[in-house]
Amino acid sequence: MVFISFTNDINHFLKTSRILLSIRNITMGSSALILLLICGIAFAGGGIILSWAVAKRSFNFQKGEPYECGIPTTGNSWVQFNVGYYLFALIFLIFDVELIFLYPWAVVVKEVGMPALFEIIVFMLVLFMGLLYGWKKGALKWM
Repeated sequence: MVFISFTNDINHFLKTSRILLSIRNITMGSSALILLLICGIAFAGGGIILSWAVAKRSFNFQKGEPYECGIPTTGNSWVQFNVGYYLFALIFLIFDVELIFLYPWAVVVKEVGMPALFEIIVFMLVLFMGLLYGWKKGALKWM
């Protein structure tokens, strides 16, 4: 009795795995991508419209004022900052994102071999050129 149950389980597993393998081999066409794009836009837009329709709104003067840790603001809140701070932050982000690409590369470099080495050298050269550009523009000098 146990053997028959075990055989039925194996047969069920094989049928299910054949179905999954046949589903996995289906390629995604352009109609599926368009449907995915429409569903994504509808999901995001639906959330915005739903929050606009359901959320409680109040209009008062204090909502328009900038919040500075509970301290009443003095003077104009629109202060001009040096653009160098933004350039420094952008250069940091570029090299921070670089690390995201280096970890997967380090995992597969032995399997891929020389093409992976060549590609990472080109990638690092492009990033180094960005660093030289930022250096030349003075973005690395702290104010």
